[in-house]
Amino acid sequence: MNAELQGILDERAIKDVTIKYATALDTKNWRQLRECFTRDAVAHYGVIPDCEGVNAIIEQVSGGMDHLAQTQHILTNHVIKVDGDSATSVCYLQAQHLRDDAKPSWNFVMAGQYSDRLVRTADGWRISARSLELWWTSGDPAVIAK
Repeated sequence: MNAELQGILDERAIKDVTIKYATALDTKNWRQLRECFTRDAVAHYGVIPDCEGVNAIIEQVSGGMDHLAQTQHILTNHVIKVDGDSATSVCYLQAQHLRDDAKPSWNFVMAGQYSDRLVRTADGWRISARSLELWWTSGDPAVIAK
């Protein structure tokens, strides 16, 4: 396969991993979330302690989201750079969190940027490091508190 076509396919696969991550959060599909990371991945979400290892990431994320009625994570402005079997990806994030379906005004919105390092594995591209830079919030932060 020529290098240009491989680059396009790699970028598409990397973007798909970031979207799979957002979909896993919104559907609370923690098994699918596991498929987005390497076993030894690290995550820095800024507002919570750093997570080391995919099990810690899933525990932290699921523990913070299982009590929510609904979330919607929107990713955009992807910039991906591939270098052989490693890559970086940056994308914008806007995430809405709804605590109670009966009170749709009780929500919390976060916006920022994910910066990722990824590696090509036998199972495809996986995030090896994820960092969230929070830019702004709106609404009631008590929504995301346990």
